[in-house]
Amino acid sequence: MIRDILRYGDPRLLAMSQPVAAFDTPALHALIDDLRDTMIAANGAGLAAPQIGVPLRVVIFGFDHNPRYPDAEAVPYTVLCNPTLTPLSDAEDLDWEGCLSVPGMRGLVPRHTHLRYTGFDAGGQAIDRSVSGFHARVVQHECDHLDGLLYPMRIRDLRQFGFADALFPGQTLADD
Repeated sequence: MIRDILRYGDPRLLAMSQPVAAFDTPALHALIDDLRDTMIAANGAGLAAPQIGVPLRVVIFGFDHNPRYPDAEAVPYTVLCNPTLTPLSDAEDLDWEGCLSVPGMRGLVPRHTHLRYTGFDAGGQAIDRSVSGFHARVVQHECDHLDGLLYPMRIRDLRQFGFADALFPGQTLADD
C-alpha cells in the first residue's frame, strides 16, 4: 500500500527509532511492502520507516535506474533492519542529495566514501556489506532517518541548499 510520506517539520521525523524486536512477522513484512510500494511510487532511491510514521529501525533502498538521480550507478535492492554503519576511512565526498521528506529541494552533503554496513533482512538473516560511491551515500542518508536526522542538518554551507529548479535551472529532475 502506498503511504503518505512525512515532510520536514513533522516532529516524528526527528525521533529516535526503536530496534526491530521480531523478524519474519506479518507486521514486518507488511511494513516492508508498504515502504517498497511507497518508494517506487515516489521514484525514491530509498525510504526509511520513520518517513511513513513508523518509528522502527528499518530502511529499504535500491534501484536499477532512478529519474531523481539519473547519473547514479545501480544499487541492489536491500531491506536493512537494525543497521550499524562503520566508516572504512576518513575520506568524505560532497554531493547533491534530495529527500522525499524535503520535496523539491537539494543540498550539498558530505558523506563517507567507503563504509561497512551490517544488520538483518526481514527474515532475520545477517547482512554484512562493504560499499562505496552512491551506494554508501544512500545507506548513510536512509540510516540517518533512524536517528532523527535529515540531510539539511548535515549541510555545512547553507549557500549550497535550495530548491532544485533554482540550483539547477534548465535541468529536469524528477520531483522529490
